[in-house]
Amino acid sequence: MKDLVEYIAKSIASKPDEVTVTEETNDEEVTLIKLEVAPEDKGKVIGRQGRVAQSIRLLLRVSAVKNGTKAILEIV
Repeated sequence: MKDLVEYIAKSIASKPDEVTVTEETNDEEVTLIKLEVAPEDKGKVIGRQGRVAQSIRLLLRVSAVKNGTKAILEIV
């Protein structure tokens, strides 16, 4: 799941070198994925009215369901 978010974010960002994705797992099988991008790329990753972020979260949720877990995306 981390690789999926990283691939999407690097494809969107102007500075793909500054994209950082970290993954943390809780006891409740919930995975928290933190996405960090350059300040000038935050608008691109979030998108107008958050549409791009919603799409990334949807793809992440589908991937998590296939693995039998839950996933949360946090854009930092």
